[in-house]
Amino acid sequence: MSLPHGIGPNVENWLVTNIPGSTAPFSYTQIAGGHSNLTFKVDDAAGHSYVLRRPPLGHRLASAHDMSREHRIIAGLAKSNVPVAPALGLCSDEAVNELPFYVMAFVDGHVIRDKDTASSILQPQGCRRASESIVDTMAAIHAVDITSVGLQDLGRHDGYIARQLKRWHGNIVEQRTRELPLVDSVYEELMTRIPTQDATTIVHGDYRLDNCMVDTQGNVIAVLDWEICTLGDPMADLGLLMVYWTGPDDEASAWSNAVCTAEGFLNRADLAQRYGEVSGRDISQLDYYVAFAYWKLACIIEGVYARYLGGALGDRDPAELEPFKLQVDGAAQKAASMLEKLR
Repeated sequence: MSLPHGIGPNVENWLVTNIPGSTAPFSYTQIAGGHSNLTFKVDDAAGHSYVLRRPPLGHRLASAHDMSREHRIIAGLAKSNVPVAPALGLCSDEAVNELPFYVMAFVDGHVIRDKDTASSILQPQGCRRASESIVDTMAAIHAVDITSVGLQDLGRHDGYIARQLKRWHGNIVEQRTRELPLVDSVYEELMTRIPTQDATTIVHGDYRLDNCMVDTQGNVIAVLDWEICTLGDPMADLGLLMVYWTGPDDEASAWSNAVCTAEGFLNRADLAQRYGEVSGRDISQLDYYVAFAYWKLACIIEGVYARYLGGALGDRDPAELEPFKLQVDGAAQKAASMLEKLR
């Protein structure tokens, strides 16, 4: 049986040796979604299923794709009220599969990525519950006692937004494929308007519906993709959720996904209000965090575009690349418009 790109011949022996109960031979299926780390469903001969995560092929950012860090985060959060897939093993020996990887348990649920799936699987009642659960789960992430789960040294405790701005702008400079004057000018204005950070919590960094797994009732049963998680300002997660979420009555976002327009989903304002009520946090400066999130989205998509150009995820039709460029421009314009409201 041929192995998919990203899985080497030594992985099988490692699994048998390090994952209790696993039985060779194994089959591997790449899980759709995501433009960074590669995720594979692993099925063994005894009917067990696992998930293997590894860095992408090709060019990788120096500050990303740390498998041991991601493994540590989900292992720590297993001690909290945050739903995560159980961490089963970490391989740091690059001789096994070129780069480090980790294995976690397979959680049987749904990742909702499109409107039709939301409507057919969740139906209106489940869509409403998913709206509530994604907010309540975010509040749970931000309520974690970082010391009790051993993550107090995951990152610096202060200056989160300034560090994020410098990091993502630095990534854009490093990977620059074209001039992005609006991205640069929004960066400068965001730097001058940073609100006071009132709390230090775990920040997921890419929190949205399709980075959560839900059951058929709409309850979040696992939060996924912790690769850019750190410590910082919890309002950044809420701002980013506002960008990724377009409810039934919301103005379209720069993020081109209509999944949350399905009947039953709440609108952005409802999510923000619920977060304020559940978390007890002041959300009066949310507009700044939404502007920051739009700008960050522009940087993320530009990074994906650059990796596509570099062939990190295999051969792609050149026609696939143009939408990435347009989304970058649209997100930067949305950020500029949000800042205009604050002036």
